[in-house]
Amino acid sequence: MDTTTEDTNGLEGIDPVPNLGVLDLTSEDFLLDEVDLHIQQNLEDDIVKEALKTGVDLRQYSKQIEKELLEVENASIQDYIKESQNIASLHKQIAACDTILERMEQMLNGFQTDLSSISNEIQTLQEESIAMNIKLKNRQAVRGELSQFVDEMVIPESMISHIVDTPVTEREFMEQLHELNHKINFVKEQSFKEARSCQDVRDILEKLKSKALSKIREFLLQKIYSFRKPMTNYQVPQNTMLKFRFFNEFLMSHERQVAKEIRDEYVDTMSKIYYSYFKGYTSRLMKLQYEELADKDDLMGVEDTAKKGFFATKPSLKNRSTVFTLGDRGEVLTSQLEAPVIVPHAAQKNETRYTFEKLFRSQHYTLMDNCCREYLFIVDFFMVSTSGTPAQDLFNNIMGKTLSMFLKHMEVYTNDCYDSIAIFLCIHIINRYRSIMLKRNVPALERYWQTLQDIMWPRFKYILELNIHSVKECDPQKLGHIDVRPHYITRRYAEFSAAIVGINQSFPDEKVHQLLGQLQIEVENFVLKMAAEFPQRKEQLVFLINNYDMMLNVIMERTEDSKECESFQELLSARTQEFIEEVLAPHFGGMITFVKECEVIIEKDNIDHLKNEERRVQQIVRGFNADWKKAIELINQDVMRSFTNFKNGTQILQYTIRKERDRSVSLLFLLSSPLSPSPLLSPCLSFSPSASRSLSLPLLLLLPLSLCFSFSPPPSPSAPPCLSLSPLSYR
Repeated sequence: MDTTTEDTNGLEGIDPVPNLGVLDLTSEDFLLDEVDLHIQQNLEDDIVKEALKTGVDLRQYSKQIEKELLEVENASIQDYIKESQNIASLHKQIAACDTILERMEQMLNGFQTDLSSISNEIQTLQEESIAMNIKLKNRQAVRGELSQFVDEMVIPESMISHIVDTPVTEREFMEQLHELNHKINFVKEQSFKEARSCQDVRDILEKLKSKALSKIREFLLQKIYSFRKPMTNYQVPQNTMLKFRFFNEFLMSHERQVAKEIRDEYVDTMSKIYYSYFKGYTSRLMKLQYEELADKDDLMGVEDTAKKGFFATKPSLKNRSTVFTLGDRGEVLTSQLEAPVIVPHAAQKNETRYTFEKLFRSQHYTLMDNCCREYLFIVDFFMVSTSGTPAQDLFNNIMGKTLSMFLKHMEVYTNDCYDSIAIFLCIHIINRYRSIMLKRNVPALERYWQTLQDIMWPRFKYILELNIHSVKECDPQKLGHIDVRPHYITRRYAEFSAAIVGINQSFPDEKVHQLLGQLQIEVENFVLKMAAEFPQRKEQLVFLINNYDMMLNVIMERTEDSKECESFQELLSARTQEFIEEVLAPHFGGMITFVKECEVIIEKDNIDHLKNEERRVQQIVRGFNADWKKAIELINQDVMRSFTNFKNGTQILQYTIRKERDRSVSLLFLLSSPLSPSPLLSPCLSFSPSASRSLSLPLLLLLPLSLCFSFSPPPSPSAPPCLSLSPLSYR
């Protein structure tokens, strides 16, 4: 067996060398690459580059270098020999240092061992400290709980002293009462946990509680009884009770029977006090009302003749507003709404009298103020809930008798009242006081206000229906002599309507507008019936215009834009236009008729027919030229004499002159049509003094109207020609 075979067999079981590729450092390629790289680096050396450049023989140069190296080596050996003693000394010093460092290493190793043992001890101490800290906290927690328990369970001597001897009004008693209440609740809580210490303090707590309840009951009953003293301002003891509201809370917590006794006594006392006070106040207030009151005969449609005045049966009209005029009575809704209440004895001393709505305001302002204060007091002191009915029920128990007395009084009064303005003012006083109480978040009187309005509204409606019926059934022939001036019935309506509309603007009610609409219809029918009593149409129109103008001015003066104003404005405009036609007809009737006929002819495009009216035109123009000044003067006198309102008369006169001027312009335009080359295509003509020389006689006779009419082009094809007037001196 040869060597190769043996080597192969000897390598059996050994893993073959893996093929490492480019990582195989034993490969020939890698060695050659290393040699090449080494040669390349030597060639880049500066000395080699310089030798190659100078062409030096490398062998010779190598020998030279070796020689130089040998010389340097020998020199170095000589230097070492010279310094041998120093090197030996340095060696000894290093050996000594090694010895010292070895001892220090041993010392430090000892220190390290000691520190390791100290660290273990510190860790042990830390663990013991943590354990002790936990024990301390646990003991402190137990001590705190136990200390608090003992403090809350123990009854100090000071508490016993103050509860027994100190007056209830003192601050110390209140503080100790709070503390007693807390201890009672605490002991009650601990008794459920079967704490044995509760048995030790229960008896003394019960005795202290009984003593506190007795003193509190006596104090509160004394305060409640103080309300019953005559001329007592009960708000003062109420404020005192509010300071000690905790007393009632203590009673509610520990003796509900006593708390109920206190509340029942308070309710009974205050109910009687309020009833007595408001009954007396109402009785004294009603004595301050005017003696001359409206009755069933004081209606809008009742005649007002010389034999029997509207209030002829009454003693006097001094210091009294009529039942149809608002005057300053509306101030009870504005500046006097929250004014100081009426003091009856002071008013009687000054002999001052008031209308019913002022008495009503004073009465119910007092009621509202007291009810708000009472409601807030019982909610605060007796701790009743406002979310449900408890607070309202308790309030009704106190004020129910008083409110029933008020409602009965109002029902009796309104059943015999015929002053609709007073009742309507009272309804709106209720609306405003209702809003005030809602702002104060006191709903206590909500049902009372609604019941009061349910009493007053039907009466107001009934009185208004009586007035409507009286106007409807009014017979003009029974009203005696009438003239063209505004009638007193229409003046009553105007004042009344303005009053009701003005009051109703703040809290609009559609039912009021409906009733006023019915009244307005009957008044308009009445005015037409009254106008029919005049034989001449012009007198009828003057009567209608005077009445419409008066009613419109009165309503507009006291109210803002309303349906009544719009209606009367339309009626006034229509009757004014008719009156203008009526007053112009006697003086300029022929011209007016001719202009209307000519307009119809022009509309039918039959202009040639106008040439046949030359004689008629001459008569119209001559008559106009002769009488126009006199006619204008007569119209002026007639208009200014007919209308009681100077401003209205002046406006109607202006409308009349403008109407006649428009008629004259129309006639002038019509007469110029045959002279114009194309009158229908160019209606905008201009006339001036220089152009008047070329006009025919009928046109010249129209010019004494003392105006020159200039037509300017219309702003749009659909608009009529524009007129402008300029003075014309004509002789």
